Amino acid sequence: MNFKSYPDRDMMMIGLADRIASQLREAIRNDGHATFSVPGGTTPGPIFDTLSAVDLEWDKVAVLLNDERWVDETSPRSNTRLIRERLLTGRAAAAMLVPLYADAPRPEDKLNELAQGIAPHLPISVLLLGMGADMHTASLFPGADRLDEALSDDAPIVLAMRAEAAGEPRITLSAPVLRDAMHIHILITGAEKRAAIEAAQSLPETQAPVRAVLKNATVHWAE
Repeated sequence: MNFKSYPDRDMMMIGLADRIASQLREAIRNDGHATFSVPGGTTPGPIFDTLSAVDLEWDKVAVLLNDERWVDETSPRSNTRLIRERLLTGRAAAAMLVPLYADAPRPEDKLNELAQGIAPHLPISVLLLGMGADMHTASLFPGADRLDEALSDDAPIVLAMRAEAAGEPRITLSAPVLRDAMHIHILITGAEKRAAIEAAQSLPETQAPVRAVLKNATVHWAE
């Protein structure tokens, strides 16, 4: 784990947005395309705002969520809705959004279809993750019903996931898909999450799922 601290959150958001843009450009230059995997939630919003205005060949970028609540885009809890509002606007509107939700009662009904849509865009070029104080990342929650399967080396691309802390049923990229990303960034703020990510280094992945991606990750932190 590479740990990078910043004097304040504004500097962190600007610095990380610049680094992500550079890595996306590098991937486009080397491969002709790039895949950018992003979290939901409000914390990365300023990064998305900055990136949406960046002069980049966005038509060569596929944007993929780390995970999604199994709700449609009319819900205020939809990560897809958030990404459309904060990232896929301005210049970045030219990027392609790879779906992580489909209209069905349960995520299990659409796993194969969604995985087939994701597969051509792997491996992920640039992965941006968040982390909860419980050390979950994406929808890999401690105590989740299919966590062991999601952490295994032969896990499928996506899994349905249910956990008490998750609220709605979720769909999440598996640990191998996250771990295989070319560049991994974890964005956290505050003393509680700094203590959590330090603790995660010595805990098993089932207790601290974020550990599954820590080895090659850069952790970006500001108070």
